Amino acid sequence: MPQEIERKYLVAGDEWRKNLSEADSSFIQQAYLSVDPDRVVRIRIRDNMAFLTIKSRTIRYTRSEFEYPIPHQDAIEMLKLCKSAVLIKRRYEIHFKGMLWEVDEFLGKNKGLILAEIELDHEDQDFVNPDWLGEEVTHDSDYTNLQLSMNEED
Repeated sequence: MPQEIERKYLVAGDEWRKNLSEADSSFIQQAYLSVDPDRVVRIRIRDNMAFLTIKSRTIRYTRSEFEYPIPHQDAIEMLKLCKSAVLIKRRYEIHFKGMLWEVDEFLGKNKGLILAEIELDHEDQDFVNPDWLGEEVTHDSDYTNLQLSMNEED
């Protein structure tokens, strides 16, 4: 079964931007067809690619994740059917000590929020935190993309 094992952190300061530019990033729009925490269904457009993703509830750091590419135009139409507002963000990929960190800089009503995520091979995997990481928010529902998309509706 496909799984996602993820940890999420607030980003502190601007040191993470060192040697990066917007050319090193991708633009993401996403919204949710289902907001049930047991079976979230997301539509995501990342630059010119589009995906349908289904995720189960997270237990500790792990959840089931099924992701499928879909036609770009279908995704545009599906965004209109979503139960949440469209969340927009710019994603940067930063390699640090052999691991890939995805840093999301949120736009829209969540502007100013910057989160870093790391995906792991197993829950107890060791990794080194970059100096620019702040508080871990993996289990704080206020920082889920689903909740952040709801903030866009306010």
